[in-house]
Amino acid sequence: MLLDTNVVLRHLTGDPPAQARRATALLSNATPLELPDLIVAELVYALQSIYQRPRHEVAALIRAVLSLPSVVTVDPRVLLRALQLYERHPVDFPDAYLAAVAESGDGQVASFDRDLDRFDTITRVGP
Repeated sequence: MLLDTNVVLRHLTGDPPAQARRATALLSNATPLELPDLIVAELVYALQSIYQRPRHEVAALIRAVLSLPSVVTVDPRVLLRALQLYERHPVDFPDAYLAAVAESGDGQVASFDRDLDRFDTITRVGP
């Protein structure tokens, strides 16, 4: 079963309480729940911009979700590295995710976005 952003947000924020209890019960279940990378990006965005949580707290909350036995992802190593980059650099999560994916590949990203130059582990190649 796939997880949507709103279920994970309810679990993390406790808001609203009735839905939060149901979300936590679902996440506590042994049934595998797939958390798509796109949903992780949406979670980061919502926690940072809507709930005004600082980067280090956002990263810690997402790591907690990723560590739940019921939660599975395509490549947890890339997501954890993206969270680490997001936490350490003043970039948005998609840029951190892109850098993490590039690190596991040839290390190059074709982009006009100079924020990617903040990562010394990859090379931005301007088109």
